[in-house]
Amino acid sequence: MPTESPISFLENCNFDKNMPQESANVKERQDINLREPRRYKVVIHNDDFTTMEFVVLILKQVFFYSDDRAETLMLQVHNEGKSTVGIYTYDIAHSKVHKATSLARENNFPLRLTVEEED
Repeated sequence: MPTESPISFLENCNFDKNMPQESANVKERQDINLREPRRYKVVIHNDDFTTMEFVVLILKQVFFYSDDRAETLMLQVHNEGKSTVGIYTYDIAHSKVHKATSLARENNFPLRLTVEEED
């Protein structure tokens, strides 16, 4: 049984007919409409029972304000009835409100914070 050498076998093959033709796949660039995530304001509200010292403590521990900035914001809340204490993404805003509210309830204060969509 005569065997064909590998070279003669390759010479006799017609690759153009036997092999599938590769097509150049050109991927079109898709425009992806990316945008910044919506941002939300955390607003702290004044009440007649939560002490000013506790509000300052919340602003320092939860929102990481300096002593001076925390006192300034606390006075703004006291004088104007409410103040925006930070602008965050949805999850972070709700997390901070939950943490501050939990601390207030643990200390028997009715401190109220809300999350509002930024204008």
